[in-house]
Amino acid sequence: QSLPEQEWINGFAEIIKHACIKDADLFNQLEQHSLFNFKADLNFMSSIIKKNVLIKSEIVIKDEQDKSDRKLLNFGHTFGHAIENLYQLPHGFAVSIGIVVACKLSEQLTGFSALKTNRIADLLSRYGLPVHLNIDHGFVFEMIKRDKKRNGEHIDFVLLNDIGDAHAKPVSLTFIKEILPLLLS
Repeated sequence: QSLPEQEWINGFAEIIKHACIKDADLFNQLEQHSLFNFKADLNFMSSIIKKNVLIKSEIVIKDEQDKSDRKLLNFGHTFGHAIENLYQLPHGFAVSIGIVVACKLSEQLTGFSALKTNRIADLLSRYGLPVHLNIDHGFVFEMIKRDKKRNGEHIDFVLLNDIGDAHAKPVSLTFIKEILPLLLS
């Protein structure tokens, strides 16, 4: 209860991320409530924290070496890390913008629908998180190229097939550079 408002908001970026990659029911629950609801009812907040700890711990326990499902925890982080330090953003804010970028990339590569991208962006906004930032594409691309998930001329991105269903896929840096203006629009 003593956390500043911004820290509550930052935390919900990770909660929404978990819902997007692994739990459509959690996503629906978040849509039906608000940050105010969770802050007002500590039992309700405890249940959402427990659910998220279980999601993350199950992923980590199954993949301690970060070779498969654990990569899903990077949803929104590839782009988020590129802008976090560059634009001095709180982690959750950067991840939120990164989630929207990953959704738009998913539209291009998996057929994820623009309606679902909008649904996710609307939820992030409702929890006080940003979904867009005017940025320098060139600087951001240079930061993406330095990401730890880079493997040669590819970088692993976490993409959505559906809300609650994600996978990691190598995407060429050439493609990212070409499509980056669309992803950031």
